[in-house]
Amino acid sequence: MTYRTLDVRRDGHVAVIALARPRAGNAVNTTMAEEMRDACRRLYEDDAVWAVLLVAQGRRFCVGADAAEERRLLQARSPQRAEALMARLSVASSVASLDRPVVAAIQGDALGQGLELALACDIRVAAAGARFAMPQVARGVVPWDGGTQRLPRIVGQSAAQGLLLGGQTLTAREALRVGLVTQVVPAKGLADAARAVAERLAGYAPFATRYLKETVRQGQDMTLEQGLRLEADLSTLLQTTRDRAEGIRAFFEKRNPKFEGR
Repeated sequence: MTYRTLDVRRDGHVAVIALARPRAGNAVNTTMAEEMRDACRRLYEDDAVWAVLLVAQGRRFCVGADAAEERRLLQARSPQRAEALMARLSVASSVASLDRPVVAAIQGDALGQGLELALACDIRVAAAGARFAMPQVARGVVPWDGGTQRLPRIVGQSAAQGLLLGGQTLTAREALRVGLVTQVVPAKGLADAARAVAERLAGYAPFATRYLKETVRQGQDMTLEQGLRLEADLSTLLQTTRDRAEGIRAFFEKRNPKFEGR
């Protein structure tokens, strides 16, 4: 897959998506959004991909939407047209559509839509110097790529409002404290740390990780009873897979399982 704003490759069962607009702070423009949709669709259809690693080139992870393009879109003649045009810039929804676990490696600023993109991932590993903010309301707009919904679900309403309304900028350590990121590591060790997480996830039975991700995400919008039923149903489905049988054999034989994705 060859793109202008992304670098996408697969190494074993791990697919790597790299934001490749470093001179622009990896700002999201229409081209990146369209390419992200295409890349995620292709990865979704690739059964050899068992985990995805999202990284970014340069010093910053993503500074948000491309300012010039965002300004032009927001000057559309009607709110409905503006909403339709802005939807073309969505990248978070594309990443969130992946049913494989997604790990984000955040080496620098994740601002506005850049933070929304990180929130669409399942696990976030940050460098010690990374910063996080949602400054959209100060410009008279609100987050529209999932930030108002995903952020409270991850860090809770109070901490989310500190970012959304309070204009706070969190350091990596503060982000770790509120649960926004999973791990903070020295900048030089970020690539290896995030890669290790992705490879560990890719070493699990792929149906198990997909079902687990589905259970957690869908369960957030269900009652406890409904969530427990979904958990039981997907657990039952897993009993029919070859990987489940291999996992049991490997446990009793005291060896590492060799999963095949079947």
